[in-house]
Amino acid sequence: MSEIPAKATESEDPSDGARRSAAGDPAADTSRASTDGPELSSSHRATRDTGLGDEPTADAMWQSSPPGSIYDYIKVASFSIGPDGLVDQWSLRAEQLFGIPARRALGMDPIEAFVDPDLREQGQRKMAEILDGREWTGVVPFRAPGTAGEGEKEGLAEVYVMPTRTEEGEKAAVCIVVDVRTLRSIETDLAASQSIFGQSPFGFLLIDPDLRIRRANQQFAQTFGGAYGSSPEAHRGRGVHDYLRSPEAERVAATLRRVLETGDSITDMHVTGFLPGSEERRHWSVNLYRVHSGSGRPIGIAWLGIDITSRRAAAREAAAARRNLALLNEAGARIGNSLDLETTARELLDVVVPGFCDLATVDLYQGLLAGDETPPGLADGSAQLRRVAFASAVSDAPFIGSGPPVAVGAVHHYPFNSPCADALRTARPQLVPAEEGGLVQSTLAVPMVAHDTVVGLVQFARTKGSEPFGDRDRDLAVELAARAAVCIDNARLYRREHERALILQRSLLPPGDPVAAGLDIACRYLPGNSSADRPSEVGGDWFDVIELPGHRTALVVGDVMGRGLRAAVAMGELRSAVRTLALLDLEPAEVLSALDEIARGLGAPGGVQQATRAARRPREADLSEVYLATCVYAVYDSVTRRCTFANAGHLPPVLVEPGEDALMLDVPPGMPLGVGGEPFEEVEVELPEGALLALYTDGLVESRDHPLDEGLQAFVGALTDPTRPLEDVCDHVLNTLDTHHGEDDIALLMARVQGLPTDSVGDWTLPREPRSVGRAREYARGQLLSWDLEPLVDTTELLVSELVTNALRYGEGEIRLRLLLDRTLVCEVWDSGLVQPRRRRARDTDEGGRGLQLVGLLSAAWGSRRTPRGKTVWFELPLPDGETGLADPAEALLSLF
Repeated sequence: MSEIPAKATESEDPSDGARRSAAGDPAADTSRASTDGPELSSSHRATRDTGLGDEPTADAMWQSSPPGSIYDYIKVASFSIGPDGLVDQWSLRAEQLFGIPARRALGMDPIEAFVDPDLREQGQRKMAEILDGREWTGVVPFRAPGTAGEGEKEGLAEVYVMPTRTEEGEKAAVCIVVDVRTLRSIETDLAASQSIFGQSPFGFLLIDPDLRIRRANQQFAQTFGGAYGSSPEAHRGRGVHDYLRSPEAERVAATLRRVLETGDSITDMHVTGFLPGSEERRHWSVNLYRVHSGSGRPIGIAWLGIDITSRRAAAREAAAARRNLALLNEAGARIGNSLDLETTARELLDVVVPGFCDLATVDLYQGLLAGDETPPGLADGSAQLRRVAFASAVSDAPFIGSGPPVAVGAVHHYPFNSPCADALRTARPQLVPAEEGGLVQSTLAVPMVAHDTVVGLVQFARTKGSEPFGDRDRDLAVELAARAAVCIDNARLYRREHERALILQRSLLPPGDPVAAGLDIACRYLPGNSSADRPSEVGGDWFDVIELPGHRTALVVGDVMGRGLRAAVAMGELRSAVRTLALLDLEPAEVLSALDEIARGLGAPGGVQQATRAARRPREADLSEVYLATCVYAVYDSVTRRCTFANAGHLPPVLVEPGEDALMLDVPPGMPLGVGGEPFEEVEVELPEGALLALYTDGLVESRDHPLDEGLQAFVGALTDPTRPLEDVCDHVLNTLDTHHGEDDIALLMARVQGLPTDSVGDWTLPREPRSVGRAREYARGQLLSWDLEPLVDTTELLVSELVTNALRYGEGEIRLRLLLDRTLVCEVWDSGLVQPRRRRARDTDEGGRGLQLVGLLSAAWGSRRTPRGKTVWFELPLPDGETGLADPAEALLSLF
């Protein structure tokens, strides 16, 4: 190893050290003390120049170096060399540096012990120069024996050799040794610390235990300087209160003291304040940690800060955007779940209060709520409105805007020049000025616009202490109001269509309370509405009571599958078809077969014939155009008390006989109407006097929460007392069953059997001979007289003779005459012929052909129907009540000519 160049100096007075030693100078004694360099170094309070060197004054004292000195970092060792060039004193630090204890080092030749063999000759020359009284400073590589298990220790030492003299005056030397590698490490650490401190992008401070700035970097001066300038020196000695205002300064100072006392570091502490000399609020993020000396003693606090004002502003913007987006998502999920106008308005306020504002109201045009065909739209803004919703997060008092308070449900209007009227007129949001001394500081009046139509007004208000509305809030308010407006407009359209369909549906049902011969009738119809969990539309349920000739009655209950106006229209067409078919006096199975053809024709563009042709090939029609319906059709004969049923996929009728439990009649269900391809079966049942018959739709016995079987059993169980008045029985059934009304329409038709008494029926059989005409007149006269219907005798005799004569001339088999008395008088003539009588207009020269014309003139109604064994021709006369006059037979005969 080569020696690093060194310099040697000649001592001006080689004997200077010896003289001090001879004079008893304590400084000379220290050269041979076996102590470390730092332990021997002194702090001189005062010195004076004596010409012999610096000597301590009388008050000088030796003391240990204070903690935190440079010697905590630089380990300085010392040893002395005697006149013989051997070590005669060895300090403890030398032991630590070279790893050789004093007992071994004393008497060693330092050149032989530590210097590389290649450099020993040069080292000997230097040693001779030193012992000759020359000072020398240099860097010397050295080797030292290692401890057990280790090799030789190599190092690089900076040595300062000072000549001295022993007590005998012989030349010696004192050596001060510093480990060069330690110095280089300290230099590197200092350079790194300086570069970090000076080049850091953070504001860097070193704060002393008195919480005063001892050092600041350029970045801190630029970031926090303000009026103090951008020079780091301008900040030295300043405290927290020079930069922050109370109470933020007290909070930061307390945090600094806590870090200094506990040593706990602080990360990302947010500090808010103003730059010195500025009123602009700034935000900083600060990291704090305690700084220690080399001995571990706390010497201050390091402060690293960065301005996060823009980041905080961006975070607020992002948070506001996320909050607005979340509010819009919530609005989309919660607004519009109901097709009710008032409910939709309340849903809007549930979303915005208190998340967006503190108070809010919704006003809708009164005409909109009243069901006007066209809402006001862009009117002058002074039209009448109704307050439908109000919400407050601060009080329950009515919302106070411009003008007097308006209660929920009240009808009002805004003055023409008011901001609210201007918002309604222009369809643009307006800011409503706050009232002096009021609770509200900022109000937005936002029109509710749907499909370019203003349907109402929303007012959003924030109370004092809240942030006023900004441009972003205005945009959000417009979006919320628009979403609610669309839902309200949809609810308005739904309400209009629902009401129209309901009107149509009710117009197609029997008006008032139906009446029938031999039956006591009660009915209930409850349309579905929007009071359930999901909005409902009108359905296709219907019932009907149709009077048939011969004091017979047709009872009909049906249900078109599907909901809405389409189902209601289909129901009306089927009901009209049923009445038409019933007037033809067809059998129940024939009626349902004809209805099936009609139902298939409803979904085919070409009507019934096209549907019949399509039934012969695979059907590929759109299912939305297929009309399906269920129906039960029953014909009751009040004379025989027999009822004939035919069923097209409907629920079975329920019969309650006196003294018996209710039971469901076993009527073959058949296929629903519109399916086609299957015949319908009939079942005839004799109904005892006083029996109760119930026809109904599935809305009565089935719901989402209760299966059909449970509903049927509950319905049968509710019919326990058939003797009660029918109106009470209907109410009892509806109140007992858990109908979940609103999910589906409910139709209930109940009839109590009251057959015609025997004395109200006259029945005779006549042989096919001319004398039967006279006998028929006699039977009719006698029966009418027994019923006290003398005013009808002449007319009845005339019409009976005409019908019996036709039966003799055009019919077959024996003739049967039957008179029935109920609310009207019915006369029937039966024969075995299949040819139906046909009314025609006779010419003036014709001798016959006027009999049926006469029957039509004198009777209230007449007709013919087929029977299993022929046909029946009948006519009906009203009973004399003193108000309705009877036609004069003579005038009727003259009118034929």
